[in-house]
Amino acid sequence: MAPAITTLAADAPELSAANTGFMLICSALVMLMTPALAFFYGGMVRVKSTLNMLMMSFISLGIVTILWVLYGFSLAFGTDSGSIIGWSSEYVGLSGIGVTELWDGYTIPVYVFAVFQLMFAILTPALISGALADRVKFTAWALFITLWVTIVYFPVAHWVWGSGGWLFEMGVIDFAGGTAVHINAGAAALGVILVIGKRVGFKKDPMRPHSLPLVMLGAGLLWFGWFGFNAGSWLGNDDGVGAVMFVNTQVATAAAMLAWLAYEKIRHGSFTTLGAASGAVAGLVAITPAGGAVSPLGAIAVGAIAGLLCAMAVGLKYKFGYDDSLDVIGVHLVGGVIGSLLVGFFATGGVQSDAKGLFYGGGLDQLGKQAVGVFAVLAYSLIASAILALIIDKTMGMRVSEDDEVSGIDQVEHAETAYDFSGAGGGASSRSTAAPAPAVTENKKVDA
Repeated sequence: MAPAITTLAADAPELSAANTGFMLICSALVMLMTPALAFFYGGMVRVKSTLNMLMMSFISLGIVTILWVLYGFSLAFGTDSGSIIGWSSEYVGLSGIGVTELWDGYTIPVYVFAVFQLMFAILTPALISGALADRVKFTAWALFITLWVTIVYFPVAHWVWGSGGWLFEMGVIDFAGGTAVHINAGAAALGVILVIGKRVGFKKDPMRPHSLPLVMLGAGLLWFGWFGFNAGSWLGNDDGVGAVMFVNTQVATAAAMLAWLAYEKIRHGSFTTLGAASGAVAGLVAITPAGGAVSPLGAIAVGAIAGLLCAMAVGLKYKFGYDDSLDVIGVHLVGGVIGSLLVGFFATGGVQSDAKGLFYGGGLDQLGKQAVGVFAVLAYSLIASAILALIIDKTMGMRVSEDDEVSGIDQVEHAETAYDFSGAGGGASSRSTAAPAPAVTENKKVDA
């Protein structure tokens, strides 16, 4: 993520219509990623939880947008205070920003930078939801999002990307969100599920994806939207860095998908569609922090390593007994850690900065910085998220009842069903006449 840079008046850039248009398109692509994630997750759950999974992503579009305008942008990108948090009164309500006022050092308006960053803020808590499928009250989830982005995401975004943030000043490289988005969300997911516990029937009942076509659709849209997520994070298109990031995004994703499928074939004897989709997402996650620092050959290495290790990591939940419903930890946490640390090995020093990794003569310096960033964000998000979940659980209750979970969270929380098998409609008025969903058999997930 390109930082804010203060320039002398004589060197001040002028508004670029091309870069402004480019960034608005990138912002729209990142917005698309949240509905895409909803489909990706929605297809992975059982029929009775489909709508709830979709809504857990969609509600983030509403809540985080309002909070970002009210105070989130100010906390994340306002004037630094103690290298921990930002604050600028003119950003509160986005009311003190001129229409053509530029983001410091760049040729795009502050409004464009703010809306681009808003889409990141929306997506990050939505990522957490996949770990909590089938068992969380919708009101509790809405409250958790509100508290989490305020206490965790906004400060961490300032640490990593805000001018004056302590990880930014240290020189931690995170081009588009390996720490602030993926490690942050993955660690939060782990913190919450350690508080709320396992689903009813975990490791006993089959919990296979109900619609692999939806999963593939969601993965494809995520891949498409990720080009805006990554290439747009250079905040312009003048020097070719964004183009390198675009290429590396494609290359790493392809490598990760192939590595995941190879692992599946060797370990389980099959190439699964779910494996292809999951491998692609693992590659997208891993290249997000690294893509502006590595070459295309380095991107192949980053993607392949992430695809293999994430495929192996998704099975750890069965070994250690934590119920990460849709492998947020195995893909986003592990993938984010891998991509962030591999910067310390594969950074060429010739793309976004002159920082070099171990394999390019840079020694261990950058790797050490990356490790500090990784584990600082991981620890803070894990602990803070677990505390927030515990407070909500002890006050209003985080989980639905066991009976409601077994009968189906869609009907209980939303008075609807995803599929109308009776022809009478899926809303509340049809609850007494709708036929129960038939059993569905799909492919097994890796290590499931």
